[in-house]
Amino acid sequence: MELFLGLSALMLVAVLGGSLMCFPALRDAAMRGVQRRVESAGDMQRRLGSSGRDALVLLGAGGGSVVLRAWRWVRSNRLVVGLSLAAVFLPVVAAVLLSMTRPMAGFEDRAEVRDPVLAALLDGEHLVPPPALPPEVFVTAEMQSERPEIATASRDWTLMDGEFRQRVLVLFQQMSERGYELALLEGYRSPERQAELAAMGPNVTRAGAFQSYHQFGLAADLAFFRNGKLVISERDAWAMEGYRLLGERAETLGLTWGGRWKLMDFGHVELRRAGVLGRK
Repeated sequence: MELFLGLSALMLVAVLGGSLMCFPALRDAAMRGVQRRVESAGDMQRRLGSSGRDALVLLGAGGGSVVLRAWRWVRSNRLVVGLSLAAVFLPVVAAVLLSMTRPMAGFEDRAEVRDPVLAALLDGEHLVPPPALPPEVFVTAEMQSERPEIATASRDWTLMDGEFRQRVLVLFQQMSERGYELALLEGYRSPERQAELAAMGPNVTRAGAFQSYHQFGLAADLAFFRNGKLVISERDAWAMEGYRLLGERAETLGLTWGGRWKLMDFGHVELRRAGVLGRK
């Protein structure tokens, strides 16, 4: 609404300015009106000492005269005024309506998997989630330093969307074939937990409740598991090569990879669907 009003005001000023330049009669009438107002104000100031009320009446009469002349000009130039108002408001109204019907940027319908081999894999035998890792691997000194909120995260595969879960399991399989074992750090996230994480600041997440695909079982945070430990440090060259490969494989599977975001999240993948975010 504020954007609509601002654009309307800006375009109205532009049209009025253009009208004053293009129509000499209107410009002259406006100048005469301003001159009369200035003269009336000066006359009022001279008379304030003896009759302030009379000066105010005089100013009001002068102002009314300007308004009357302006109204007469509008009536005699109805076509010009109508076209000017249409030029001001129609583009703004069209822009607002278009923004209401257009899908939010970055949240279009899910990408299709074009590789026939991968498509067959996704439609074929459903893979089974790997065994759960011991709880202690999520509360090491490194994890407490890098991702302390992960200790209380949900790693229940059954709470994740079935199609998304299958794509992530295929991703696990493909990464394992390339020498990288993956671990699920967090899958489904309740709106209450999302709000708590958002309250920790943008370094944790910028999304509030129902603004993340985690709430709909369509997002997961992953990490590498090597020699019995989780590896999430971006300073590890082996891990960074793994993240690059993870992003490549995830996108091939029709997933969105957080490593391409402005606030990069290398271990995050999600399956985007139009009309999901914001739904309660």
